Amino acid sequence: MSKRKLTSEELDLWNKVSKTTEPLPKPAHKPEALIEGAPVPLPKIKDPEQPRIPQFKIGSKARSATAQHKLAPSISDQLAQQSVQMDKKAFGRMKRGKLVPEGKIDLHGMTLEQAHPALIGFVMRSYGEGKRLVLVITGKGKSKQDDGPIPVRLGVLKHQVPQWLKMAPLKPVVLQVSEAHVRHGGSGAYYVYLRRPR
Repeated sequence: MSKRKLTSEELDLWNKVSKTTEPLPKPAHKPEALIEGAPVPLPKIKDPEQPRIPQFKIGSKARSATAQHKLAPSISDQLAQQSVQMDKKAFGRMKRGKLVPEGKIDLHGMTLEQAHPALIGFVMRSYGEGKRLVLVITGKGKSKQDDGPIPVRLGVLKHQVPQWLKMAPLKPVVLQVSEAHVRHGGSGAYYVYLRRPR
């Protein structure tokens, strides 16, 4: 059904009626009780993109995880974390491979029983001769099949030599132990900086 146009008389009548009308006043407060069965009006949202409730994130209220077992740091990390006991300028030159070791011992192929006395003898002789920087070559260790329930560390001498240098009779003569620069063997060797002989 098509809409018809208003006649001029009808338009005049409409204008007269609209001039006499007044808008209804807005209610001062919202009604306390709603009529039973009437639909509950939804609150107006200023921004339709804004969510009505805070966004939920999985795990946001979960308890923090229990402390995990921390693995022992590698021997390289342990040595790097030690405080510098020697002259810092000389230490920097030593770490860059600029200081030339005055003596060296190669413990490759030795067992623990052979390497320990050889290391003690070498370090004590070097100390007696007044040497300050010596190089101890341990090698990085051979990779071998590890089928046991307890993991075996790679390079037994690499891990044991720094421990021996911290124990008697070497502890009083050793000032600093550091992993060697690549030109002197890298992670398969150690710089041992000795104290001045008394």
